Amino acid sequence: MKQNSSRLMPRKSIILAAGAALSMLSLVAHPDVADARAGGGMSMGSRGSRTYSAPAPTQTAPFGATPFQRTMTPRQQAPGYGMQAPYGAGAGMAMARPRHPFMSGFMGGLIGAGLFGMMFGHGMFSSGMGGGGFLGLLIQLALIFFLVRWAIRRFSNRGGGAVGSVASPFGATGPGAPQQGGQQNVGVAITAADYQAFQQALINIQTAWSQQNVEAMRHMATPEMVSYFNNQLAELASRGARNVVSDLRFERGDLVESWRENGADYATVAMQYSMIDITTDMTGRVIDGDPSNRTTVTELWTFVRAAGLGTWLLSAIQQTPRR
Repeated sequence: MKQNSSRLMPRKSIILAAGAALSMLSLVAHPDVADARAGGGMSMGSRGSRTYSAPAPTQTAPFGATPFQRTMTPRQQAPGYGMQAPYGAGAGMAMARPRHPFMSGFMGGLIGAGLFGMMFGHGMFSSGMGGGGFLGLLIQLALIFFLVRWAIRRFSNRGGGAVGSVASPFGATGPGAPQQGGQQNVGVAITAADYQAFQQALINIQTAWSQQNVEAMRHMATPEMVSYFNNQLAELASRGARNVVSDLRFERGDLVESWRENGADYATVAMQYSMIDITTDMTGRVIDGDPSNRTTVTELWTFVRAAGLGTWLLSAIQQTPRR
């Protein structure tokens, strides 16, 4: 009897170990159970021509965003890749400040025309007006002064109309005020009402998700995003599970970039929010998550609307790298 019991003990241990392994495999096979809010902790959707370009870092999302795992935008049909930093580029590359067009173009032309030569006594117009004389030098300096001032005014006034539109209550309910990822990334004026719409969309979409109300989400997101949400809800239901997000609190947010293309306005915003995120079975028993502890996440949400009017619709959710 002792021998039989000693033989049964290893078998029992093996069975327990196998059960634990199966549980771990279940979590690996379905990672969205532990990250089951709307979007399932994945990067999905489309950002127009910038789908395959890395969003600029901001104060809320200093490490940018992860590439899309699900998108309907074909890579070969998305123009303008060279205009944005590609995924995988270092933060220093993404944060690098572009040269002013005046410095790279106009100043280079002056140097090539002989500005430095004039300083050493040859002059830009030495062949025609004798730039070696004192009067000629003064005339040349005056001419260069007015040309430089004209060039600075011209280039400084290009595309700067949207910078002042940041003052808004986007971060008023949290500890941080909205900040731009970079002035060069702001191509569409984003108003205080727009920031409020983004924040409300976050709450409304998570609420509709918890209620499994796909029809309501059709009025808040693009058909592509609705299809992803619908598939995720169906997958949860096939396992007898349901995700419930409650007590959502917006913490902080900032504008990453905004632009216009093909008659549509796009805006990508980084949003940090906290919530109670649990997954239950069909009887209401909690099978994942902690109903007494809050979960805090930072995501980049991209919205789209008809140019200058209409309702903002969610077109993409991107996760931020975990450092």
